[in-house]
Amino acid sequence: MSAAATVTDSSPAADGALSRRRRHLALVVMSLGVSLIVVDATIVGVMLPRIVDGLGATTGQAEWITSIYPMVFAALLIPCGRAGDLAGRRRTFVLGTAVFVAASLLAAAAGDASVLIAARALQGVGASLVMPATLATVNAIFTGRQRAVAFGIWGSLIGGMAALGPLLGGALAASLGWRWAFGINLPLGLALIAGALALMPETRRPAERGVDVPGAVLATLGLGALVCGLIEGPYYGWWTPLRPFSFGPYDWPQGLSPVPVLLALAAVLLVALAVVEKARGAAGRPVMLDPALLRIPSFRQGNAVAALISVGELGLLFVLPLFLAGVHGDDPLQISLAVLPLAVGAFLAGPFAGRLAGRAGPHRVVRLGLALEVGAVLGLGLTLGATTGGWGLAPWMLLYGVGLGLTSAQLTGVCLAEVPPARAGQASGIQSTSRQVGAALGIAIVGAVFATGLGREMTHRLAGTSLPPERQAAVVHEMRDSAGTYARDLDRAPGMRAAAQAADHALAAAARQAVLATAAILALGLAAGMRLRPGGPPVPEQSASMTTQKIEV
Repeated sequence: MSAAATVTDSSPAADGALSRRRRHLALVVMSLGVSLIVVDATIVGVMLPRIVDGLGATTGQAEWITSIYPMVFAALLIPCGRAGDLAGRRRTFVLGTAVFVAASLLAAAAGDASVLIAARALQGVGASLVMPATLATVNAIFTGRQRAVAFGIWGSLIGGMAALGPLLGGALAASLGWRWAFGINLPLGLALIAGALALMPETRRPAERGVDVPGAVLATLGLGALVCGLIEGPYYGWWTPLRPFSFGPYDWPQGLSPVPVLLALAAVLLVALAVVEKARGAAGRPVMLDPALLRIPSFRQGNAVAALISVGELGLLFVLPLFLAGVHGDDPLQISLAVLPLAVGAFLAGPFAGRLAGRAGPHRVVRLGLALEVGAVLGLGLTLGATTGGWGLAPWMLLYGVGLGLTSAQLTGVCLAEVPPARAGQASGIQSTSRQVGAALGIAIVGAVFATGLGREMTHRLAGTSLPPERQAAVVHEMRDSAGTYARDLDRAPGMRAAAQAADHALAAAARQAVLATAAILALGLAAGMRLRPGGPPVPEQSASMTTQKIEV
């Protein structure tokens, strides 16, 4: 079968039309493509202290550098999944990889934090094209037991690479500088494009050619407003304004933070999306977000679990590097080695997860992984202190990695098990959106706990020193604005030893509070995971989705 041939989702021989070797090579290419975009979601964490110093970024900018990527990723996943259904998933994979590579080069050349934030946003655009294209293609070219195995390989490799990302980033940042962690995406991306053109079959949803423009616009704006509000809440205030806000020439009026307005706007847009999609479906017009998908129990519950575990994963990888850099002065390589056990645990658990799922069921493997994650993060939160270094983190990170590997390897298969192949693009977009919304939410919540705790703990500890009140206030401000990296400046400043010690203990206390908040969120994920059940065969197309016709939009 030539590379240009097309496999339609409705073909019962979709997986027989390709040779076994071709399907598995395509799976490798797709898994590596998603691994690349997943790595760039986690790689920034270990480099963040260097980026903050190198670009003079503030704490708010540091959060945006980390958060803008999953925010844009989440906002565009559903419409991009739909675009892949119609235009062809291999085509959107190649386009997304090309956009991602171009954005990575812009990030590598960034001269200030604003340019880097813009580059990270463009990376999110590319990633939103790649992710749903791979999930939908796997769903289209594999059937039956082979589909479950493929999802297991796909999930375990991605889980491991997500954990390995900080190690790769740390090694590059320590040896060549943080810019190379983005620049390396050029040769990797070109190799992936060549592999996709040679090995990936073109798959698309047959018959439909209409595009749901109103649904795409409402989903993008609604999700974008939601994630933006969650990120900016700690900075501008959840209700009472903490600082002035301006948008171009317009100054936001005093008395109310813009954040609740933004969240209310998100709620209105998302409700409007549901109403519009229901009306379009009832009229037989193409829909982007099929409400019937959410009536599939395994899909609905799996998405809830995916969002909650992503909160914990990205929240941890935001806080721990700042703690290690601020308290111990660790460089990116040392930080990456401290979180290496997470990657080791994920790689070890991924292949084992498939065999365990065959005996106990994939839903039970997901529950076991979640329980290990909760236990590991709770243990870390209870033992973290100012003297805790990489060796102190190692056992908890290893246990967390094992849990992450078990969960990642099986959750996607459980979530999509009952989804009809013809709805794979929509379903994979929603599932990936849940993860990215969770990631942005994790950075917002855990980052807010960390920043608030750091200011409070630093104020409390400086009160017992001989520093004048105005100097104490300045130090607290610098600590919060620098995300804790100012602690190393205090350590080198003459006459500031007491303040430096206070900073170390304040950082440890703030990190501990953030980690315990992460454990609580993961516990909610475990509670949701207890409702997962083994998925049956895909729901018949006519009952899983509304009838669609080729009607001009």
